[in-house]
Amino acid sequence: MNKKLLAYAQLARPANLPTAAADILAGAAIAGVFSGVNPIDFLRSIWAVDVLCLALSSVCLYAGGVILNDVFDHEVDKLERPERPIPSGVVPVEFAAIYGCMALFFGVLLAFAVGPLSGLISVVLAVAVVLYDAVSNQYARWSPVNMGICRGLNLLLGISVTGVLVNYWLVLIPVVYIYAITLISRGEVHGDNKRHIALAGGLYATVLVALLVATLARGGEVWGSLLFLATFGMLIFRPLAEAYRNNSPANIKAAVMAGVQSLIVMDAVITTSYASWAYGLVVLCLLGLSKFLSRIFAVT
Repeated sequence: MNKKLLAYAQLARPANLPTAAADILAGAAIAGVFSGVNPIDFLRSIWAVDVLCLALSSVCLYAGGVILNDVFDHEVDKLERPERPIPSGVVPVEFAAIYGCMALFFGVLLAFAVGPLSGLISVVLAVAVVLYDAVSNQYARWSPVNMGICRGLNLLLGISVTGVLVNYWLVLIPVVYIYAITLISRGEVHGDNKRHIALAGGLYATVLVALLVATLARGGEVWGSLLFLATFGMLIFRPLAEAYRNNSPANIKAAVMAGVQSLIVMDAVITTSYASWAYGLVVLCLLGLSKFLSRIFAVT
């Protein structure tokens, strides 16, 4: 691939984009659009296009957010991450800013194509994304909260597919989870963040308990959900324990990468609980795509 095209692709963090789409599928499952229909028949249903539009909207909003994050952080990245596209000089900062804004614009446009509620949520999400990039990213206390809110809004965007918000309390789960990942990522450059890793471990445990409660309360395909839940726990805690034991930047980065990609497994748990194991497997397939792309593009 052309070096410049590769750099523009890298700005959007392609390996992370499947996690955004997975949120939408989980939200759609919560909304009930998958109930009583198998995945093949769903593709012929009236909801298929709307779910696809919201998935693409979410991908655009996520891409716009990480692109603009690099725009706002390009001076810091000159010192800490000089290999990135903007500080390395491959992508001019002005072009990257236009690129990020266009991604956000198309994300909002696609959401409004589904309905006014989805459009409104996408606007709030876009504002939260820019607020994180431009302001709260500079404050250690508020940046994890802001990032978590962005992910919670993304799940809410999926729930909005029917034009009615149901079970919206579930958005608190990704809020807490992303807060934990953001805490871990603070040691990605210099290491030495055992206290944050310990706190993140407690938050991870809280997320697992919340998912278990949601699964049992739903009373759907419990065993399938529990299998995905056990897999989720293993995927996030093993690298976290290693990062605590050997608190190096490399291990911390691996724990962050595992946390981000395991968002898909978390969404598979929710999807199985509110739809079926077949839809959970569909969501889980996005993990394979994310891992494949992570071999080509950096996750962080």
